[in-house]
Amino acid sequence: MSSDPPFRATLGIRPASRTDFIDVRARLAEEFGSDFARYPKALYISHHTTAGYLDQRLAQRLDNDRTRLRDYIKVFNEIFPPNAGYEHDELELRTELTDEQKATEPENADSHLTFISAGLQSAASYDNESGRPVWFVDLDGVHRGGTRDRRTTVVGYGSEEVVAQTQLSVEASPRAIDAIDLREPESGFVDRLQDLVEEHGISFGRLDVSLAAPETNASLTVNEYEPLLMKNDLRGVLLSPLRFMADQGREALRTPLSLPGKALRLPGKALRLSGKALNVARMGTTVLRTSPGPVLDTATVEAVHILNWALERIGVDESVIARVLNRALAVPVSRFQGLRRQISLPVIDRDGDGNGEIPWGTYQSPILIQWRAPTETTRELDVKLVRFA
Repeated sequence: MSSDPPFRATLGIRPASRTDFIDVRARLAEEFGSDFARYPKALYISHHTTAGYLDQRLAQRLDNDRTRLRDYIKVFNEIFPPNAGYEHDELELRTELTDEQKATEPENADSHLTFISAGLQSAASYDNESGRPVWFVDLDGVHRGGTRDRRTTVVGYGSEEVVAQTQLSVEASPRAIDAIDLREPESGFVDRLQDLVEEHGISFGRLDVSLAAPETNASLTVNEYEPLLMKNDLRGVLLSPLRFMADQGREALRTPLSLPGKALRLPGKALRLSGKALNVARMGTTVLRTSPGPVLDTATVEAVHILNWALERIGVDESVIARVLNRALAVPVSRFQGLRRQISLPVIDRDGDGNGEIPWGTYQSPILIQWRAPTETTRELDVKLVRFA
């Protein structure tokens, strides 16, 4: 087993709906049989920023079950509903797009925010357990431009060995709330990672990048660094995690006469969505707590439930309830989001010459998100280089 070179395969995926769940492990078993099954471990890689994988521990807490996974993702879909006034979706403001691209570009800020907040990853290692599904979660598979052609690469391997550990400094932002593109050439961060890979002659492996222990009020993700998304929409989420869900309900309350057929139903819907958001916080006490990101605490959840019940009992106008709920739920982001302190970056020998590299997707960047400025001018990141055998 140890002498076998790592297995590598890239699969094409055609989602059937905007949010879809595809069992990649079943696809591999069907197409490659024992050629893949004999490897006890596998690294699953997404080349996209609105489709990825859950950490195996979180997937296990959801029993690797498609229905439970759908319910988990659905709550974030409701916190970040489509067409909720995201600046990323104001395509006329997107100067990097041509007029032709604007005609078909998806309005998908909600999918990016769901990816980040639900803790989805561009690369996740799994034990290769027979019969256990591994779900490729697509949040934007079908849009007005048509159905996307997705790709996922899987590396099967027998064992892993840590060959190097180091700490790298990156420039910190002086802004209290900000997102930093670590793939920006000026930072030199990605170049330093590649140098580490070449120094140790890694063909297949993984780079585990995490915030150093003293670093607080920050997280890491891999996503698209689009300025309107990162500087405006994400900032709004960091200031108030349920902002977009509440704004959608308030918009209906501001203009009820313009929606005669829905005017009486939409306020109730806004409140029901608030309840669902609270339900995911409850789920977080048993599910998300097993992942690196902290969540809304049970006491806050119960307090808001009681507040909602009391306001309704005394006949307070629903628009006031919506405002109060939004204010009550605007807790520090670190207590709500499933944000992670670590990302994994794959290393693959794509050309067969023994030289490994990070196989970046077109729009993928490692991004450092912070919701409070650090006291130092730099942040420290721990890097662990792992070789697959």
